[in-house]
Amino acid sequence: MTLAKYIKVFDIGLQNTFVYRWNFLLRSVFGIVPLIGTVFLWQAIFHSNHGAAINGYDYSSMIFYFMLTVFLENLITPTEDEWQIAGEIRDGKISAYLTKPLNYLGYRIVLFLSYRLLYFAVVLLPIIVLAWIFRDHLRMPEHALTWVAFTASTAMAAFLQFFIAYSLAMIAFWVLEISTIVFILYSFEFFLSGHVFPLDVMPPWLQGFIQWSPFTYELFFPAQVFMERVQGLALFQGLAIQAGWLLLSWLSARALWAKGVRKYQAVGG
Repeated sequence: MTLAKYIKVFDIGLQNTFVYRWNFLLRSVFGIVPLIGTVFLWQAIFHSNHGAAINGYDYSSMIFYFMLTVFLENLITPTEDEWQIAGEIRDGKISAYLTKPLNYLGYRIVLFLSYRLLYFAVVLLPIIVLAWIFRDHLRMPEHALTWVAFTASTAMAAFLQFFIAYSLAMIAFWVLEISTIVFILYSFEFFLSGHVFPLDVMPPWLQGFIQWSPFTYELFFPAQVFMERVQGLALFQGLAIQAGWLLLSWLSARALWAKGVRKYQAVGG
């Protein structure tokens, strides 16, 4: 019965996504457009640098890196989950879930998975087209262990991002409007997760912070694993740190929910 309950939630998540199908489809497809601008940007940078490598990245490996980040972002990054959860808390809609035999965190996880599955299915064809266009720059892993480590790292990165977004939404139990907090956090996250450039091009004095930052393991680390730029002991250390941040984010999500529900006063819907 519990499994059937969450399967139904998964189905509802798919249906809700298609309520605004054109908005969803256009946002999904055109979400990969920034990659084109990134390609031209780094092409100009390497041209001005006379093709010299930058911290071990030549032009092909840099393009490969950003192809991976686009793939990973579309596969695992939550979209508007924190806004939806905060809205349900603010508008009092969360009351309906408190009276049902349903774990709210589990409910949101299933919705997250349904949305990401559908989102990735929509953008898969454009990603395949881009992969074919840039096929000369792609390098598949040579070792079987890399595929296992990449799968594990990607799964942990997905849930790490989700639990951070969920924990952020829990602030709505105490603060009416969380948009400023969200934008501040995500400005750091965008910079420190490897969206803008690979984090290992940063100065050496920042590398210690980068190694222990949770944002590193949201996007940059899985990409590095797939590119086999991190191997051996460094790979297992990275996976251990990522698992540690995943555990902390999960505990944070549960603790904030428990404290928030005790403070919650039903208002509105």
